[in-house]
Amino acid sequence: MIDDEWLVKLWHSAALDDRARAIITARAAGRTLDSIGVEHAMSRERVRQILVHEQRGIAAVANLVQHDWSVTARTVGAAPASPRSAFAAALGVHDHVVLEPLLREAGLSAPRTWSGPLHGWWTARPDKLDATLRELTEAAPFRGDELGQTATAAGLPAGLPLAELLADPKSKLALSATGHWVRRKARGRDAAYLRLLEVGRPCDADELIEPMCVSTAAAVREALRRDDRFTQIRPQGTWALVEWSHLRPVQYSNAVEALVAVVTELGPISQAALFSKVTEIYPVTLWRLKQCLLSDQIGETADGFIDLVARGAQPMEEEEPTRPDTMAAEGDVLGVRITVDRDVLRGSGVAMHSWLTWHLGLRQAPMSRTFTTVDNDLPVTVRRRTSGAQVSSLREHALRLEAVEGCVLALLLHLSDQTARISHACAEGACPAGLTRSGAL
Repeated sequence: MIDDEWLVKLWHSAALDDRARAIITARAAGRTLDSIGVEHAMSRERVRQILVHEQRGIAAVANLVQHDWSVTARTVGAAPASPRSAFAAALGVHDHVVLEPLLREAGLSAPRTWSGPLHGWWTARPDKLDATLRELTEAAPFRGDELGQTATAAGLPAGLPLAELLADPKSKLALSATGHWVRRKARGRDAAYLRLLEVGRPCDADELIEPMCVSTAAAVREALRRDDRFTQIRPQGTWALVEWSHLRPVQYSNAVEALVAVVTELGPISQAALFSKVTEIYPVTLWRLKQCLLSDQIGETADGFIDLVARGAQPMEEEEPTRPDTMAAEGDVLGVRITVDRDVLRGSGVAMHSWLTWHLGLRQAPMSRTFTTVDNDLPVTVRRRTSGAQVSSLREHALRLEAVEGCVLALLLHLSDQTARISHACAEGACPAGLTRSGAL
């Protein structure tokens, strides 16, 4: 059995002196050779020589302890980017700064992005992450709540500081006032595109002034005339999307209703043909249509066609989504970290990541599960919608805990007895309400 502390022991041993440890640490933090050289009164070349010498020495020890370490490191490094912790886990060692010279000796380096090297992450293909990120920007515009799904579809690893990378001044994207990702050079028009998708109907120019962040309806009309994604419907003068193939009055209240109507009329149908037919009668995105397939009215036949559950089709379940950092599971307890916003304070249902409903076994829509709270008579309900998960009845809990907008609540769901516990979980000294609380998730 390999000692998982051998690398840390090497770091603290006489094999490395204080100067070498300081140089390795500075380099891991992203410092340049020149700045390290100035600090230690030596040339950048001398700094480079010390780094190379030490990483070779560390690799020599690794060869004695774990002969296949470099093969393992390169296997993990085949991804566009992997955090240092992933390499530590694969090698069975502690995640420590001394691991970085070892990874560099294996031929790995920091992934390159438009904002520079991504420190703390490693790869054998340093240009792959940048290329993948640029492919992601080509999918813009997209809603803020679709960022994770869009990134996963593009092949980006979980845990990547994606929002920071996209918000960098050198990125082609920017975060709009409404929290959506739009192209920097087409912010207003992209915002209008997303608004029209959201409301699902043609809009007057006046309705698009606020999302486009312009001052007049004339500015709206001038901008949209220059973009071939939009068309003006006359004589009303409203604006619609060219991709809406039918602009007759919509007779369905939502996308699920339209999809069910098509399947009811046409019978078993391929997914591609179904989506094509639905978009002819109801303006809806491809992502929304895929969510509609999770409705408890829709299923899949043995030969792969879409049909009604009432006609014998089997309901479809989504694959397990990636767990977000705001949620955790241990035994029969699920934990959710919720930031208090306007929706919470006004009593609206709070949109949540679908991992929560998946883990609760709510695989179709609509489905729900109610938990009684242990310290009062206000239950908490988790619902599965076709568009994702939702938690309701948090307003009274937030008010009882004296939470304000920006505070953090910790929601613990005990599956064994269907109970819930909600606590005020702001970090010490960082509570917007000025309260001192404990019990963060």
